[in-house]
Amino acid sequence: MDILEVKNIRKKFDRTEVLKDISFTMQEGQAVSIIGSSGSGKTTLLRCLNFLEMPDEGVIRVKDETLFDSAAPGSRSEAEIRKKRLHFGLVFQSFNLFPQYTAIENVMLAPQMMNEEGHRRDSGEVRRHAQELLEKMGLQNRMDNYPHQLSGGQQQRVAIARALALQPDILCFDEPTSALDPELTGEVLRVIRELAEQKTTMIIVTHEMSFARDVADHVIFMDGGVIAEQGTPQEVFDHPREERTRQFLSRF
Repeated sequence: MDILEVKNIRKKFDRTEVLKDISFTMQEGQAVSIIGSSGSGKTTLLRCLNFLEMPDEGVIRVKDETLFDSAAPGSRSEAEIRKKRLHFGLVFQSFNLFPQYTAIENVMLAPQMMNEEGHRRDSGEVRRHAQELLEKMGLQNRMDNYPHQLSGGQQQRVAIARALALQPDILCFDEPTSALDPELTGEVLRVIRELAEQKTTMIIVTHEMSFARDVADHVIFMDGGVIAEQGTPQEVFDHPREERTRQFLSRF
């Protein structure tokens, strides 16, 4: 069953059309890698899915619920947009942790804010869940550390735990290793690989080609704001149909 349907998404900034008629679907438990050159629209697509940017046209559906339809705009209040964002967890390339909070406080923050908005979850349960997530990330000895006391790889693993804390339908990664040196990159990719093995539904924007090939069930190659090619890792990496895909992959 399709968990996500994206149809005919377009996005402009001033007169520059960054996304030009993007359509794809993904199934529950699938890991989808989005690859392509810088400026091809990958991050803008993630930001539109998370409603950090509002698409200009198109349709976004999660589990048969229509989150966005340009033909029937509906309410776009801040509360409504926040509710739509709950379907997606987003891990940024620059971690975006709150420096004044410890690792566990960073992970607990969003569920606690949900409590304040009337979505009741027992505070003890919120803490237990945060502890479990940090243990899953191999950070059981770092829960009370502040971000500045953590390595970049540890900070990114806290950020992944934070994104999982609200139990999103789809976990999104925006180049999760681009701010890390090669040694730390490995520990973050290992965590994402484990999540893929556990059939976590994920969209991963990445420049790590071997990782995209090994971990993804489906690969989307974006070029100039369009999906130039998509298919299984074997189809896209071993037998690309498009000349542009071949040119892009030849650099790796």
